[in-house]
Amino acid sequence: MKNAFGLVIAMIISNVAMSQNYQEEFVKFFQKNDTVKQMEVLTNWAKTSPKDAELFTSYFNYYFAKSKDEIIVISKGTPAKGEKAILLTDSTGEKAGYMGSKVDYKKSDLQMAFVKINQGIKLYPDRLDMRFGKIYALGKIKDWSGFTNEIIKTVDHSAQNKNNWTWTNNKKKKGGADAFLGSLQDYQMQLYRTGDDSLLKNMQDIANAVLKHYPNHIASLSNLSIGYLVGKEYDKALVPLLKAEKIAPKDCIVLANIAHAYKEKHDKDKALEYYQKIAQYGDNRAKAMAEGEIKKLKE
Repeated sequence: MKNAFGLVIAMIISNVAMSQNYQEEFVKFFQKNDTVKQMEVLTNWAKTSPKDAELFTSYFNYYFAKSKDEIIVISKGTPAKGEKAILLTDSTGEKAGYMGSKVDYKKSDLQMAFVKINQGIKLYPDRLDMRFGKIYALGKIKDWSGFTNEIIKTVDHSAQNKNNWTWTNNKKKKGGADAFLGSLQDYQMQLYRTGDDSLLKNMQDIANAVLKHYPNHIASLSNLSIGYLVGKEYDKALVPLLKAEKIAPKDCIVLANIAHAYKEKHDKDKALEYYQKIAQYGDNRAKAMAEGEIKKLKE
């Protein structure tokens, strides 16, 4: 019996070592952009350890990277802010347009990337890197519906596993609920920075999903209000904002949004009250902003 137990332990150790070797080999060829060698490693890896968690993330990285297709684009329009482009001129030196590049994604490879990561998530639902990797890819291809839905699924699962997440090589992810919820704010900002007002609804959907499980999450209460503020529904915006103030009375982002709502409602007294709170609790930049608003309101 002892020998049999020792044999099982030896086999487990051997499988782990072999998995790490495949992972190292894949990373080496991935960095070299050698897709032929990458697939050779993945094929052998799948034969040896078909349910290895890192196999699914590696397959995902392989197909997602392979799906990218960068093309040259010539446009007469002005490039978007932050977009790199070369100015083209005609024979007289006048502006003729701009030349830049655009990343497109091949549907077949992209589909395989999502197939593989979905298989990984199904087998390892607590692997947060798999979920975040999928969300990242959905953001890159601007599938904002899928992006939002996947975030909401992850939020719902966080309540089930009580934020006992793992990461690459099944290592425990530290930080608990605070770290998890903090990371979601980056995704909310990604939606906001698109400048597409229709995506404010996506932000609110995510905020509501968070608040269902974490009702006192300040950032989500604030995010919920943004769609209402932009839509000039100030009374609706004030509901989550005033709740947030009760939880965090010195949070200057919350106070600034409340002050803005009251100012737009033409409630001068309330607006002054909240700008004065910002002047009291805020840093130098917040104080300067608040003092400027107070001066305007008193004129």
